[in-house]
Amino acid sequence: MELGLYTFADVNPNPSRSKGEEGAQRLKHLLEEIELADQVGLDVFGLGEHHRPDYAASAPAVALAAAAVKTKNIRLTSAVTVLSSDDPVRVFQQFATLDLLSGGRAEIMAGRGSFIESFPLFGYNLEDYDQLFEEKLDLLMALRDQETVTWSGELRAPINGRGVYPRPLQDPLPLWVAVGGTPQSVARAGAMGLPVALAIIGGEPRRFAPLFDLYREAAGRAGLEASTLKTSINVHGFIADTTDAAADQFYGPQAEVMNRIGRERGWGPTNRAHFDMSRGPNGALFVGEPELVAEKIIAHHRLFKNDRFLLQMAIGLMPHDQVMRGIELYGTKVAPIVRKALTETSEEAKATAGSWSMMP
Repeated sequence: MELGLYTFADVNPNPSRSKGEEGAQRLKHLLEEIELADQVGLDVFGLGEHHRPDYAASAPAVALAAAAVKTKNIRLTSAVTVLSSDDPVRVFQQFATLDLLSGGRAEIMAGRGSFIESFPLFGYNLEDYDQLFEEKLDLLMALRDQETVTWSGELRAPINGRGVYPRPLQDPLPLWVAVGGTPQSVARAGAMGLPVALAIIGGEPRRFAPLFDLYREAAGRAGLEASTLKTSINVHGFIADTTDAAADQFYGPQAEVMNRIGRERGWGPTNRAHFDMSRGPNGALFVGEPELVAEKIIAHHRLFKNDRFLLQMAIGLMPHDQVMRGIELYGTKVAPIVRKALTETSEEAKATAGSWSMMP
């Protein structure tokens, strides 16, 4: 299982200094976070796209390209690209360029997005929300699969035999679909044979496990082999030297973000008791000392059988030094425990299969 991080590059929406200075420092810190994640051996770093004053990442491909020249091994992905309000040709070209700069480490994670600001900003009608995504995903797949493209839809001008360049180093360029728990979206990704990333930021994660069963069933009905499918769970959490420190450091920034979004969407306010329940064994938050977080990752891998696990630690106004320490612990403490446990489980499964095959 691949282990990684994702963030939206949160900034203070009402800084005491200029918004330009605030953004410059956050992007500097972002590159330091990605570079450290690479150095400590994490597998993936994802950067989300938002068009709001509380986030600095409206152009993930640009920031990831800067990270590409500072890193060697870590995979660099959007998390997510709001495909519905972007042009698939430009998305493909940007990430193909990132792939060339990074030596074949780029990925696209496409989704509808959790906010709607980009739709009026780029001149799209929210009434076309679902159709925009479906059409543009179809076009993006065509761009990925063939150099010269002929395509037509209802909401975008057609393309008639045009070449799209540059071509990426990876063939095909990895394309994931991000979902928030809608069964139809999960089934569609399975039928299309695309890897799926499931965001779990509340409730009990085990309730989401049937979605991956649905995904695999849809792929099977489409005649696709289970071995070709990939799944990820994307969650909130934080790692510190002690569990108490992790909880105390993470609660304030995470609660502030959830309450701010909650006020916009009509959610009730969160509190420390709810937070502490959510970081328990059955909750959605992965917060604690390295051993505790590793155990929870392993337990959820048994439940989901996921191929990737992405953790959002840099949420809200988390102090940069605390985030850096969390990344260090994730790579040097958590990852070795998880990898050792999953390797042993895999070897036991192979041994059991082998013993059964040798029986008369």
